[in-house]
Amino acid sequence: MSVRADGDRLFLAGTSANVERAEQAVRRMLDAALEGAQITPDDVALAIADAGEGSNGRAIPPTLIRSARGKEVRPKTAGQRAFVQSIENNPLTIGIGPAGTGKTFLAVVMAVRALKNREISRVILSRPAVEAGEKLGFLPGDLREKVDPYLRPLYDSLEDLLDLALVAKYLERGTIEVAPLAYMRGRTLNDAFVILDEAQNATAAQLKMFLTRLGAGSKMVINGDVTQIDLPAGQRSGLRDAARRLGDLAEVGVIELNETDVVRHPLVSKIIRAYADQP
Repeated sequence: MSVRADGDRLFLAGTSANVERAEQAVRRMLDAALEGAQITPDDVALAIADAGEGSNGRAIPPTLIRSARGKEVRPKTAGQRAFVQSIENNPLTIGIGPAGTGKTFLAVVMAVRALKNREISRVILSRPAVEAGEKLGFLPGDLREKVDPYLRPLYDSLEDLLDLALVAKYLERGTIEVAPLAYMRGRTLNDAFVILDEAQNATAAQLKMFLTRLGAGSKMVINGDVTQIDLPAGQRSGLRDAARRLGDLAEVGVIELNETDVVRHPLVSKIIRAYADQP
């Protein structure tokens, strides 16, 4: 089909099915632009894909937050929208999916938004300090300096969203806490947004310990990629077990993401499929 702009008018030509699909996509982007959204190439691709799925012109998702640089952050795929909606609607969300699907980033986005809206008083970000071929003892420094490399992706997500000085202030005050999973034992996490990232590297016992930290007025998000388990031989990941045990409970959302939800370089989706197809 062809698309031609003439002043403030847009002409679409082609088969009736293609024109209808293009019109849905254009209307979707126009509605978002009129509401103040900055339309990106990702929004265009998402609008076209959704129109092709018979979505009847479903609206571009609203902006969740603006980054420190003013960039609008929105879920970009159907899976990401389901993930965000689950976080909004449930005290506990378990997100399972491959690298690049935005699990960590969107969870941190929702945490920062809740903090800004004063829905919670603190954000707690955690990861298991499990090595992927390296040993903690080989790294220089004290314990904090040794575990920081494992927590770096969480810091990166924070720094994408907030001014560096504000991140430093929140960390200093304890408004945002970034800590290894082992530091969660014995705590009750009230009035907090709690995220466990890389949860595939937690055992069933560790996940039970972490899940039972959930306190009054809190939300919890558990993220992981079951295709990238780095636990020592003989130890089993507890992520699938937790999803199986808790998936049917009210107020628990289990969201499965896949390569269609990858929002990194397009090659990442092909890499994921290549590894899945060849054990």
